[in-house]
Amino acid sequence: MFKPIFHYTDKIVRDLTQIAAARELVLNSPFIPKWEVSLRREAIIRSAHSSTAIEGNRLSLEQVSDLAHGREIMATRKDKQEVLNYLRVLESIDKLTDGKKFTEKNLLQIHKRVTQGTLENSSDCGSYRNRYVIVGNRLTGEVIFRPPANKDVPKLMVALIAWLSSPDAQALDPVIRAGIAHYEFVRIHPFIDGNGRTARVLAALVLYLSGFDTKQFFCLDDYYDSDRPAYYRVLQGVDQKTLDTTRWLEYFVEGVKISISAVKESVVRLSSERLRTTNKGQIALTERQMKIVEKAIRNNRIGIGEVSEMFKISRQAALKEINKLLVQGVVQLVGKGRGAYYVLA
Repeated sequence: MFKPIFHYTDKIVRDLTQIAAARELVLNSPFIPKWEVSLRREAIIRSAHSSTAIEGNRLSLEQVSDLAHGREIMATRKDKQEVLNYLRVLESIDKLTDGKKFTEKNLLQIHKRVTQGTLENSSDCGSYRNRYVIVGNRLTGEVIFRPPANKDVPKLMVALIAWLSSPDAQALDPVIRAGIAHYEFVRIHPFIDGNGRTARVLAALVLYLSGFDTKQFFCLDDYYDSDRPAYYRVLQGVDQKTLDTTRWLEYFVEGVKISISAVKESVVRLSSERLRTTNKGQIALTERQMKIVEKAIRNNRIGIGEVSEMFKISRQAALKEINKLLVQGVVQLVGKGRGAYYVLA
């Protein structure tokens, strides 16, 4: 069984305390659904940009945003595909596992989705490496890190995945658990390519499954991308004889703190504006209602027919969903008859 080695430092404890306070404020703030969807969408777009940029993708944040909204851009096929893959994985994070249990099959499927259409050999997508790889500086040829042998990868991954579901792991703060999973995955380096992106999805998924970031507001990848040398330096700084990840966890936890603090600042501002105009409090939406609102934001409007098509339901059932949003004051009707449509209130 995998057993992580680390100890709590004053910095880790202090940052975890600040994270808990900021998270509580974010998740209980009375902002309207439009802001919730916008925060989630913005975080996913920034994550897709940052995580792929770390590994050499050349698309700008604006280009990634255009792709996310279905617009055409001028870029290489590989760059576009990497970003689209990452966007789709984050957008469907609630469907990456069977319930809350994370399995080896889930991991292989995540890697396949992250790398599909971007690797030279398609058979490498979703399959552990069968050729030895090293992590090095492409410019100087310097070997930075030598991962475990190919034959050791399956058993190391099984041990990591088993640990994630173990009582020992579940007893840890979700942020610590995610940080450990991120590092150990990178250390094992189980795939020919796409290890960094898959590791960052894994960390996000651990936080999501633990209930830490169910609304996907936090963008940790921005923190890594803001100082890539520091990200790699801390990863590579773990002593391979002791595998003590304390210093890495200090860095990882600080990143979560910075990310959630940025969201908190936005939420405080938006919530104060909300509270000046209404005393309804927070509006809770179902996943289906969130998707309706998301589409209304993207297209500036939505009709009954579109809702019916989205969920493969009757027009009557679609009208029922829209009426719930009407009652909550989330959308308002424009026009009459078959040409009527709905906009955000």
